[in-house]
Amino acid sequence: MNLKIKDRVALVTGASRGLGYATARLLSQEGARVVINSRNPEKLQKAADMLKAETGGEVITLAGDMSDPGVPDFLVSQTINHFGKLDLLVTNTGGPPVGTFEDFDDVAWEKAFDLVFLSHVRLIRAALPYLRKSDIASVLTITSLTVKQPTPGLILSNSLRLGTIGLTKSLALELGHDGIRFNSILPGWTVTERVNDLLSVRAQTKHTSIEEENRLQSAESPLGRMADPEEFARVAVFLLSPAASYLTGVMLPVDGGMYKGSL
Repeated sequence: MNLKIKDRVALVTGASRGLGYATARLLSQEGARVVINSRNPEKLQKAADMLKAETGGEVITLAGDMSDPGVPDFLVSQTINHFGKLDLLVTNTGGPPVGTFEDFDDVAWEKAFDLVFLSHVRLIRAALPYLRKSDIASVLTITSLTVKQPTPGLILSNSLRLGTIGLTKSLALELGHDGIRFNSILPGWTVTERVNDLLSVRAQTKHTSIEEENRLQSAESPLGRMADPEEFARVAVFLLSPAASYLTGVMLPVDGGMYKGSL
């Protein structure tokens, strides 16, 4: 299938590793010109070098912490300065700290709110004038399966990511008349550094091993395993592309069937 994104401009945040990197990689393979962002300049440059070596595509880097209120405007303005347009936007951040309700004070909740919710708001707001000029404008927010099925020990993520789902659905309704599509992917357990960290904490708490926790979590899927980041990226790039031109307001779990509900 021709996804029709060759030479289109995509901005992907949280893209030095994990789901963001996998998505940027596939976008570049499909011929898009890609801007990638993360907090760590060294890791970000290494990611860009790998992408360019593998895909031969045009990739530029913009370092910055998405929880910083000024960074979203910076990312969009620099993307426009370099490419002159923006077609596809992936709003993605790292996850908030692990812990239960009594572990966190107001400061921790406010920091998590900036990272997990306001970062999406600020980035979309900054990008909107340029997305309105694109004939294939599409926004993908990356949230988590925790919005449907809370995960023990992830109180911040379980609570705050729900706001991004409400935002995404509302924007699909408000801005569909502008030709801008808004969708969200709710990734389940995927083999990333973030998941390895979560399993490590779980193993320490339960006095087991990472391997045992990996086995137990994998068994939660009817497929008997966790996802590979590329499996997530294939869905992400399809939703972003004109191949999914009549899909908007979709909240799609990519979880290997780990969510047991019907709705």
